[in-house]
Amino acid sequence: MSIAPVTPEIHDLPHRYTAAFANALEERWQASLRWSDGKGYGYRQPNPGDADFDASKPKFYCLDMFPYPSGAGLHVGHPEGYTATDIICRYKKLKGFNVLHPMGWDAFGLPAEQYAIQTGVHPEVTTKKAIDNFRRQLQRFGFMYDWSREFATIDPDYYRWTQWIWLLAYSSWFDPSVNAARPIAQLEALLVREDRAIAVNINAQDRASAPQLKAWSACSKREQQAHLDLHRLAYLGVQTVNWCPKLGTVLANEEIIDGRSERGSHPVVRMPLKQWMFRITAYADRLLADLALVEWPDSTRSMQTEWIGRSEGAEIQFAVVGESESLTVFTTRADTLFGATYMVVAPEHPIVTKALAKFGDAKLAEYVAVSKNRSDIERQELKKKTGVATGFECINPATGARIPLWTADYVLMGYGTGAIMAVPAHDARDFEFAREFALTVTQVVDIDHVTWTGEIATSGEGRACNSSNASAGLVLDGLSTKEAENTAISWLAARGLGARRVNYRLRDWLFSRQRYWGEPFPIVYDAEGNHYPISSSALPVTLPALADYRPIESGTPQPPLAKATDWTHTTAGEAGVDPTLLA
Repeated sequence: MSIAPVTPEIHDLPHRYTAAFANALEERWQASLRWSDGKGYGYRQPNPGDADFDASKPKFYCLDMFPYPSGAGLHVGHPEGYTATDIICRYKKLKGFNVLHPMGWDAFGLPAEQYAIQTGVHPEVTTKKAIDNFRRQLQRFGFMYDWSREFATIDPDYYRWTQWIWLLAYSSWFDPSVNAARPIAQLEALLVREDRAIAVNINAQDRASAPQLKAWSACSKREQQAHLDLHRLAYLGVQTVNWCPKLGTVLANEEIIDGRSERGSHPVVRMPLKQWMFRITAYADRLLADLALVEWPDSTRSMQTEWIGRSEGAEIQFAVVGESESLTVFTTRADTLFGATYMVVAPEHPIVTKALAKFGDAKLAEYVAVSKNRSDIERQELKKKTGVATGFECINPATGARIPLWTADYVLMGYGTGAIMAVPAHDARDFEFAREFALTVTQVVDIDHVTWTGEIATSGEGRACNSSNASAGLVLDGLSTKEAENTAISWLAARGLGARRVNYRLRDWLFSRQRYWGEPFPIVYDAEGNHYPISSSALPVTLPALADYRPIESGTPQPPLAKATDWTHTTAGEAGVDPTLLA
């Protein structure tokens, strides 16, 4: 005789915590917490305006990093972090706090768009489907989220406010006199009132040549806007970027492997591109000072300090033989000027373009082409030093000697001026390069307790040696590093060959995009290329519906939004530009 199997009830297995038991138990309790409006369930906190909201309670706000809703669903890293914040929020709730713990979705971006291109399904459809799955998974975890506060970054009601914030940056400038941002309209009013002379036709790569000065009233509208753009917190700048023609977008250095895109393994080229930037460098000193105000571990503060990378030194002009324009470098060790035996510029530097046009060196052209297509990270990681002489020579202002000008990919255009004075005796990287190409090495610092052998570079402070040119009026021998530095900078400044400068490793933030699936910039352009902000009352500028959102495969950027011709070709009035800006 056989006995039919019996399916046990939950209460029949109090001590056997199986997966099936846990699942049934969680589903039962979560069902009991379902909201009356049917829109979700969980530990919903009373919100302002609700009858049971007690404004006298202390507030606690906890915001998790929103997940990117991919088609694969949650991975183990999501609940790992969310569990910690859930514990804190539950603790605060039990301590009598009004807890705000929302959840949302970082839903714009390249992965969703690329997945849509591969599947032929619009990114809005795939993204919302992924969000539904992520929500289901998070709700099953039972985290204490207030689902009535849920939103996604693709919601126009959300990105109207990110556009509003962007417009605040566009319409502001950093005033160092008050160490804070002020409306750009106040700066413009000051320029009008004083009819101040401004510099026009500035070449950012050529700091040696004197800019042309014109009174504000004599400047064209384009020149006035260009001057204001030099101060805006959000501005258009030219940046060397990693452009992937196949993907039709700019890629971060981390998204490139051996000159090809991580996604799809497509060729990547480096090219200058006009991009919207955020002028975070204006806040560099304030960012450093305010590290004292945050309760962070010392190691984190040190990392932030290094990331900002404030360094004091000098900008020095090196004359280029046969050229009217000089080469500008930044150095923190002006005291080693006598030891500069060669110069190096990034392959993207304008003087390399001049060298190619003037000398037609095929080897140089090949090197530049290869280097430009390597990411900054790859170029810094290469162990063997490579480079090519440009054919130009510079004049060391301290010695009067001609020194060769090289290009090498270990120098990056995005750092400093894209040019360095090489002092191989006291810099390991410069020493390796000098050894590789048999360049002169001259000791100019005698460091205590360190013997100079010429076999390795010696770094550190000491006393200047081999650093005097009496006929030029510059004598540094015997001076301490600091004394020699001050003497050298004063000598350079007196002759118009240099000046003290503060430099930062920090760079302005690039937040442009060349793809479809992202929020539009609230900006329109006239026929002359002048840009105008959309009024805040006209926000949001919504993303147009496009059936063909595929990137335009091209060697130069052709954004998919250009396909929305009715949307891109508009009038100032239709777009919502303040009429007073058009006067």
